[in-house]
Amino acid sequence: MLVFILRRLAQALIVMLTVAFIAFMLFQYVGDPVNNLLGQDATPEQREQLRKDLGLDQSFIVQFAHFAGNAAQGEFGVSLKQGRKVSSLIAERFPATLELSAVAALIALVFGIPLGVYAALRRGSIGTQILMTLSLLGVALPTFLIGILLILFFAVQLAWLPSYGRGEVVMFGEWSSGLLTGDGLRHLLLPATTLAIYQLTLIMRIVRSEMLEVLRADYIKFARARGLTDRTIYFGHALKNTLVPVITITGLQLGSLIAFAIITETVFQWPGMGLLFIQAVQFADIPVMAAYLCLISLIFVVINLVVDLLYFAVDPRLRVRGGAH
Repeated sequence: MLVFILRRLAQALIVMLTVAFIAFMLFQYVGDPVNNLLGQDATPEQREQLRKDLGLDQSFIVQFAHFAGNAAQGEFGVSLKQGRKVSSLIAERFPATLELSAVAALIALVFGIPLGVYAALRRGSIGTQILMTLSLLGVALPTFLIGILLILFFAVQLAWLPSYGRGEVVMFGEWSSGLLTGDGLRHLLLPATTLAIYQLTLIMRIVRSEMLEVLRADYIKFARARGLTDRTIYFGHALKNTLVPVITITGLQLGSLIAFAIITETVFQWPGMGLLFIQAVQFADIPVMAAYLCLISLIFVVINLVVDLLYFAVDPRLRVRGGAH
């Protein structure tokens, strides 16, 4: 287990260094930070002084070393658009994105797994056919179109839910949350559902496929021959083994929820990191873009490590294989 963890940590370090290098290249080839900070009217002396202050007069390797060191401490400089530290902007926006992604993941799991089990156990029924048809729509329709349709129906036509913003939030020090207020929950429902639909349909189809595969296994036939009840076979044996590969897919999809919340946050004007990134791209705010890229990569690396550990703990074949080496 220790060797397994060390190997994964080494891989994670390589990934983060690669991402840091890509983010650093944004500073080198996407605009001139000196020109962005001082404007066109600055004197050559002012430009040269700022270049020295930013360390841009040093060699490429030294600049990258400084950038990687600062990035490891969560420092990415000052936003070119807002004139504030990027770390403080990320700290303000991260709770909103995490809250949106966590609720979307919860919706996807709570509905996706039971619907997948139902579709596997009631194969060929009318309900299953309807579910599979709807799942194709959920996979095929773009996220922004789903969001617009939900806004049109629930916010415009029925006027049940708000169509933009985060609503009322409660502060816990520097952390903000809308989960503890009715207005915050109402604002969260539409964007979280929009973000969850693709993941929900994907999980449902994966669970159905894996469940059908497990039900054809020899040990399930043996369990039936022993006279075990269908409930015990389905939920005590089949579902348990079905969830092993689902853990991997679900864990990685959680990272995708955070990374690809950009579209949902833009449609609903949700004040999270995705909306901040879109605004940064429009203004060529390179420090914010670099910070977002590194943070999302870190989230993916951490989630991937946790998923690997869970997979290692759940599947005894990996432990036996690891012990054999």
